[in-house]
Amino acid sequence: MKTEDLVPAKDFCLHHNIEYSFISSLQNSGLINITSIKRSSFIHTDDLQKLEKFVRLHYDLEINLEGIETINHLLDKIEEMQREIVRLKNCHPNLQKNRDSLTGGGA
Repeated sequence: MKTEDLVPAKDFCLHHNIEYSFISSLQNSGLINITSIKRSSFIHTDDLQKLEKFVRLHYDLEINLEGIETINHLLDKIEEMQREIVRLKNCHPNLQKNRDSLTGGGA
């Protein structure tokens, strides 16, 4: 893993005005990964968008860790179902045509 793909957790916390304990709780629950290098904690850039979403849920909407876990699980399921729908549409292109003819779309 390249160090340029990592953001110091301390900097993230300062920028978002949050406690490190929140990030640690997210890691303990398996929602994010924290990398430790020479006694410092880092967040991979791939996790930043998800982490910022968790910060908004917790601090702006006052959703607790268990609620964040549930929301994350449901969002993951929705994404999984959307990928499955796309896969099915690609495997069966006639399904889209049939749907359009039933709903009056595609005319």
